[in-house]
Amino acid sequence: MSVPFVDLKAQYQSLKKEIDPVMLDVVANTQFILGPAVKKFEEDFAFYCEARHSIGLNSGTAALTLLLQAHHIGPGDECIVPANTFFATAEGVSSIGATPVFVDCEAESALMDSSKIEAAITKKTKAILPVHLYGQPADMDEIRAIAQKHHLLVMEDACQAHGATYKGKKVGSLADGAAFSFYPGKNLGAYGDAGGITMHDDAHVEKIRMLRDHGSHVKYHHELIGWNERMDGIQGAVLNIKLKYLDSWNKSRYQHAQSYKKALKGIGDIRFIEEKPDRTQIYHLFVIRTSKRDALQKHLNDVGVQSGIHYPIPLHLQKAYASLGHRKGDFPNAERLCDEILSLPMFPELIEAQIEEVVSAIGKFFS
Repeated sequence: MSVPFVDLKAQYQSLKKEIDPVMLDVVANTQFILGPAVKKFEEDFAFYCEARHSIGLNSGTAALTLLLQAHHIGPGDECIVPANTFFATAEGVSSIGATPVFVDCEAESALMDSSKIEAAITKKTKAILPVHLYGQPADMDEIRAIAQKHHLLVMEDACQAHGATYKGKKVGSLADGAAFSFYPGKNLGAYGDAGGITMHDDAHVEKIRMLRDHGSHVKYHHELIGWNERMDGIQGAVLNIKLKYLDSWNKSRYQHAQSYKKALKGIGDIRFIEEKPDRTQIYHLFVIRTSKRDALQKHLNDVGVQSGIHYPIPLHLQKAYASLGHRKGDFPNAERLCDEILSLPMFPELIEAQIEEVVSAIGKFFS
């Protein structure tokens, strides 16, 4: 049995009778950009995230960028980000002329190490961007306390954590603002690129709405130099159908993760990412660690089991950030993770037989 890394077709087939009519309705009414479907999703997603506001955009990267820009962060400023995350976290900082300042992660949870943050703060620091990595919230109480002490903003990178909670509160409601990605493979995924922002602050909402639409409230009247970062009507319609299933999908992901852990325990040198007790992990990715990662991934591929590496190169060693002068060894936990992590198939529609196939293939490799 071949096992895909993610199966978007299976999810579409389960929703086809609901999805097709709303997509056709957007087309029939030619409401292709923003429009009522996007507005409805914004309202419903804000309510879901326990936030006052939600703003639909065309990517998670745009969400990070506009969130920072709306808070007057730009050239000469610094923002603290973890060294192990997707490139877009730092890219959002760089795209507005600010500088990302990297900190290491915790060795076992892979989350931003809050004990390392204060050492990275300078007079230029304006914000901290914790990432809720793989679907597990960062240590928000500690991070917010540091930010309050140093008069900094905190912006959640929640692009992998739709529906996760921290001490009973939803991500997207834990800081000065939050960025989400609705890339198709995410726990809440669109049928193309899409993203969004959630926030409580009334003061910055209208500015972000202008920034996403060429700095304009009224057509051809431009108050700001903005961007073209609007959400498509079809994506808003699709996301609003899928939103009502998100919690059940997240529950399935969690159950699949526990099945993996039970079956893989004691096989080879496999270790798991630490699951912290005061938050819900929604397993956007199920990540294992092994010193034999590359050989294991080749073996899985050879027997038809797809896998991924999230992420193979830490941000401080990316060529795009060579000018910052970092070297191997600067952030050892992040570098070690990048050598050991492997993401196994994970999606709500995963069945027990597929999990057994993955586990069997891993067991044969280590035997």
